[in-house]
Amino acid sequence: MEPLNQRIVLVVRKTRLEDLVARFNTVEQARFYVEHLGADFSDYETEHRTYQQAVLAAEATLGRFGRVHKLDRGFLPNFLFAPDALIVVLGQDGLVANTLKYLSGQPVIGVNPDPTRWDGVLLPFKVEDLTAITPAAQAGKRPIRKITMARVRLSDGQELHAVNDLFIGPRSHVSARYEIQLGDHREVHSSSGVIVSTGLGSTGWFRSLLAGAAGVAGRPLSAQLSHLREEGFPWESDHLHFTVREPFPSRTTQTDLVFGRVTRDEPLTLVSQMAGHGVIFSDGIEADFLEFNNGMVAIIDVAQRHGNLVS
Repeated sequence: MEPLNQRIVLVVRKTRLEDLVARFNTVEQARFYVEHLGADFSDYETEHRTYQQAVLAAEATLGRFGRVHKLDRGFLPNFLFAPDALIVVLGQDGLVANTLKYLSGQPVIGVNPDPTRWDGVLLPFKVEDLTAITPAAQAGKRPIRKITMARVRLSDGQELHAVNDLFIGPRSHVSARYEIQLGDHREVHSSSGVIVSTGLGSTGWFRSLLAGAAGVAGRPLSAQLSHLREEGFPWESDHLHFTVREPFPSRTTQTDLVFGRVTRDEPLTLVSQMAGHGVIFSDGIEADFLEFNNGMVAIIDVAQRHGNLVS
């Protein structure tokens, strides 16, 4: 197929320097702010310069293999990805996760723009690798790693997907009230929210919550949850795990159903009892949320679609 007929979407993000300039209007004002706090502004400049060079190099290379559309992460929720597009993500791991949840199976190449700065678990390639990786991925000759996603469906028809985790709870630092059900077990909770994790997200927020609970109990996490490996559970697992944050026992609330496994056959169901501060968001993106207030029913299970990460 001719390069002009090949669609490639290059997903990029703003650097810390660009965010500061948007806030303070000029580079010099941003410099004054950072140095006034005692931080090293040159690190912001170095990061910005390295990233912009990586963007230019990636665009030039990808342009040899198709029509390139550069997309800022801020437009991800509203962008319509062509079914046959190849997606190249240039940024940190979080940008790969944010991109995957808006796709419908298109292959994603994760590129690390600065290997000396970012570990890049989801970024196996460098910019210079694109020369060989891009045509191979377009031809379907690269291995693909499947990534299980979570899905929440609301009773009003809205849906939200997650690559790492879902948060269901209060908008701010107040208690979340809801009814929770898994299988035949049903309880009423007052807590600071529920986290539902995929395998990919199981080494992040989810694991930190479990580690805190294990510390309070005075037992190592591995001793209590031997089925969860040190590196979490596999990315392609056919299940999710959930845990409840800070459940509060009272005359009307219970604390037995605070951890469990979620599958397509046994989804997790929550019914909101919050007057006006309930939300659901995914992958730490609080701005992209669903309201979850009085009487709303949320059903959480393994998503039908999955992420495809080129390896």
